[in-house]
Amino acid sequence: MQKWLPAALDYIPRWIEFQMRQTETPGCVVAIAAKGDMVLEQAFGVADLGTGTALTALHRFRVASHSKSFTAAAIMKLREAGRLELDDPAGRFVDGLHPTVAEVTLAQLLSHSAGLIRDGTDAGQWQDRRPFLSEDELRAALAEAPTLPPNSRFKYSNHGFGLAGLIIEAITGESYRDWIRREVVAAAGLKETEPDMPIAADAPMARGHGAKLPLGRRLVIPGDNPTHALAAATGFVSTAADLARFFSQLDPEAKQSMLSVASRREMIRRQWRDAYSSVERHYGLGIMCSKTGDLEWFGHGGAFQGFISRTVVVPQHGLAVSIVTNTVERLAEQWSDGALHIISAFARRGAPEKRLRNWSGRWWNVWNALDLVPVGDRVLILTPALPNPLTDASEVEVTGADAGQIALAPGLGNHGEPVRRSRGADGAVDEVWLGGTRLLPETQMAAELKARYGKPATARPRR
Repeated sequence: MQKWLPAALDYIPRWIEFQMRQTETPGCVVAIAAKGDMVLEQAFGVADLGTGTALTALHRFRVASHSKSFTAAAIMKLREAGRLELDDPAGRFVDGLHPTVAEVTLAQLLSHSAGLIRDGTDAGQWQDRRPFLSEDELRAALAEAPTLPPNSRFKYSNHGFGLAGLIIEAITGESYRDWIRREVVAAAGLKETEPDMPIAADAPMARGHGAKLPLGRRLVIPGDNPTHALAAATGFVSTAADLARFFSQLDPEAKQSMLSVASRREMIRRQWRDAYSSVERHYGLGIMCSKTGDLEWFGHGGAFQGFISRTVVVPQHGLAVSIVTNTVERLAEQWSDGALHIISAFARRGAPEKRLRNWSGRWWNVWNALDLVPVGDRVLILTPALPNPLTDASEVEVTGADAGQIALAPGLGNHGEPVRRSRGADGAVDEVWLGGTRLLPETQMAAELKARYGKPATARPRR
């Protein structure tokens, strides 16, 4: 393990815990693997707001489009066995397809360049207004002409991965669920993953939750509906830890994997750029590729009714980060980016010097909370309320046991001003001064705010 990693692993959960409180997110699990070994696995919040059941790291989540990475790995495994080629047309394995659909290749299906419709002419399955498509319904949709000419642009399609699932069944002579559970899930050593619902009755399952609006409160979304013929696109149920384990094995540098190095390289190779997205990203074979700060990553996200998740692998550091949430709000994506910014800062600056470690802590003023986080030879002033807590972070150069100077700050900050800590009678630090701003522990700040502003608001008389 890199020397700087433990310090990053210490701060990431503290930052996510603050984000959880601020956003009132029901539940979240974060798991981080280093070269395939789990180095962090922590749950926050509840599995079900209706029952108040505490969330654990073993609770299963709907991880939706992570399924596409499992399906792509299955296709690559069949390719290694000589049972298919990536340029094979879909019509070689599945009959009844529209002639143009029959000509699309497996590579086009896995890279979302086949031009197929995304979710059909009635996508009510994503609104819980209808069940997910049966095989007959999927086949009927695939008998229609594609939306675009194949190989013309990146165009996401759940139907395309549903067709990949039919191809796996045609080649293996087994159901998609049975074959992929044995040949991919079990082969990867995953014990908390199923290709679709239902799962074992004794396996803990988190419930999904809607957003606060439009009702002003969250409703529980069961999230236990099977996805039938679209399991290959969106059916998977898993834990953050199992996702981190699986995606770690897709790193070409991984020592253990159910796939060859060549297959892994092909999966993460950038096939198509999402030219019309505000975020710079590419797609490989069942794999998303992008960059956060100075870190290149590959992985996938997942969105199911009541659940959002994302898993990213940073080959540069041999790390896999998986965050799963049981809310429809897209916080897992923000938090995985935030975690990468934290990792990047520690990787660049190194582990905190021993003399700085006791400067760590969270301090409050009337505006917000600030985290003092020792990194390398400085103490950074981070804002845990932000999606990237390192945004415009000031740096403190410590010059004494309880003294320092703000050695670097944005123009609107306190560059060059003194920093000091005060201690109470028991010797513990009880306040921090950043320039002329006095910061307090949370309980003291809460008491001060209540005393100053806590009187009930009175209505202004009407004229």
